[in-house]
Amino acid sequence: MRHAHEDPERLTLVRRYVAPEGERRRYLRLSGSLLRMPSPEYDRFIRALREDAGLITADEIATLLEGSWRERRTAAWLVSVSRRTEFRERLGELLLAGEVCCTGVAYCVALTTFGTERDADLLAAYLDRYLRRPDLAYDQTVVMGALQFISLHLGSDQADRFLGPGGLWQQWLHDAPHMQADQDPLPSFLSLFRRLHAVVDECAEAI
Repeated sequence: MRHAHEDPERLTLVRRYVAPEGERRRYLRLSGSLLRMPSPEYDRFIRALREDAGLITADEIATLLEGSWRERRTAAWLVSVSRRTEFRERLGELLLAGEVCCTGVAYCVALTTFGTERDADLLAAYLDRYLRRPDLAYDQTVVMGALQFISLHLGSDQADRFLGPGGLWQQWLHDAPHMQADQDPLPSFLSLFRRLHAVVDECAEAI
């Protein structure tokens, strides 16, 4: 991971895309909080995000994806809005690595936006690894919601092998000390991706 204060080029990109002048810390709002933003603030935010998604270059995105969680989260959203499927594998790698916090939703937004069987495979790879680790409070709930979203959209059974009786999802819910086995969070995360997907579609309309 490279830090912005150590790299003048990266610092310029952070100021341009991650925390642009006149916009209150964009990176913090690229999450569920975006859904609670009032209009006309929401309209201005979406318009600026759309414009930057159309302007940022592939090299600039790649640079941001080497940075902290702030840069990575922002880059993943810009990838989503601009439908840059060439970053699919890179986002899958970053998700699976689990190097930094606060990025899982953003990676999953991009993969659900692409919405292909390959994206489902990348999400499933994460679940195959981390649902076997109830000691780790990572992005298991986020990724399970994203995989169910894609599976429903494609009419596939990718999510079913995790969700069935005795599957890894129920085992993880039961064994993870930070979860309550009788309260499945999956419906709320599925709803979250439906709503965030609508935001991405709205952003992408004019690109």
